[in-house]
Amino acid sequence: MYLFIKIISSAAIIGIVTELARRFPLYGGIVAALPLISILSIIWLTVQGEPTRNINTFTLGVLAGFPATAIMLLVIYISLKHSLHLVLAIPLGIVAWAIFLTVQKYIMDGFVS
Repeated sequence: MYLFIKIISSAAIIGIVTELARRFPLYGGIVAALPLISILSIIWLTVQGEPTRNINTFTLGVLAGFPATAIMLLVIYISLKHSLHLVLAIPLGIVAWAIFLTVQKYIMDGFVS
């Protein structure tokens, strides 16, 4: 039952945000940047009885992924601004995301070790 509710609520949020973005692109982008998925995930993990330690680890993972996500969006933005087709801009952004995460991991390992 939880899975069905999670799917429906996530789909509704995506639908609302994309409709807002279609009518008001700037505001749609601002709302899309809200950590809605992270917040919903934290709520669902809590409702389903996950220990606080796991939720803390999840939250740290979200924080660790944030810089790479910002890089991905920047690459997609620059690609689109230079008239690259979306079909190419998204994979470029994903590659930049993966490279940044890999570099970030090695940098963080250097500080932690």
